[in-house]
Amino acid sequence: MTITQQGTGSTGTGRYADVNGINLYYETHGAGRPMILLHGGLMSGESFGPILPSLTDHHQVVLVDLQGHGRTADIDRPLDVALMADDIAALIDHLGLDRPDVVGFSLGGGVALQVAARHPGKVRRLVMASAGIRRDATYAEILDQQGQVGAAAAEFMKETPMYELYQRVAPRPEDFPRLLDKIGVAMAKDFDFTEQVRGLQVPTLVMAADADMCPPSHFVEVFELLDGGQRDGGWMGEGRPKGGHALAILPGLTHYDIAYSPLFAVAALAFLDREDRA
Repeated sequence: MTITQQGTGSTGTGRYADVNGINLYYETHGAGRPMILLHGGLMSGESFGPILPSLTDHHQVVLVDLQGHGRTADIDRPLDVALMADDIAALIDHLGLDRPDVVGFSLGGGVALQVAARHPGKVRRLVMASAGIRRDATYAEILDQQGQVGAAAAEFMKETPMYELYQRVAPRPEDFPRLLDKIGVAMAKDFDFTEQVRGLQVPTLVMAADADMCPPSHFVEVFELLDGGQRDGGWMGEGRPKGGHALAILPGLTHYDIAYSPLFAVAALAFLDREDRA
């Protein structure tokens, strides 16, 4: 099917792929080196509409609706970033993509990290935005709010853009309370992806807003796990992290608007399109 992203005029092709036990919806926009773009929780690929024209200028962008989100119906398994990462790896194979870049925000950032950690041979570069790697790095008041997410909150969310989107595009709109339940369970689980980050084998950009769900210091800590912040970078960049990793703290933004900001596209493209230093 032909899809026009709302408010952008960007036209792409929307299809379903039966991969890894799920009927995964994806759209393809633009042409060039492939990039897989992964959205945040309770969102869908179409949420990247404001920045999509910048990303598709020189890239083929594959927008994916993750399990239970957007046009991808839920299946009988938990919402788990590792399982969703295997969906993306299977989609890469299904589409015959040659080591695409994987860019993810929030939930999608966690999935993107797991794609690179679990399937390093399938990824060229990784951008993980606004994705804390430990649950305890999230501000306490946000954890309290996340603890209230569940089916009982569905009635209170009927005026939100997330509910409107789900009702408009989901294969089973009545599943919204179920999605809230599963997200609530997922957010309540403790996690620590320190070792996955430390073991990354692909160049990685750690990105966050300067007023995100975790303090900037947490994202600096993630960068330090990747050999960042250990020494002066040097006149020729010889002191930069050995794996080609980078850090971007975007000014004047929050967790709730970073993925729509032109700065998101600028930072991601600057990292993805730079020439590797010898």
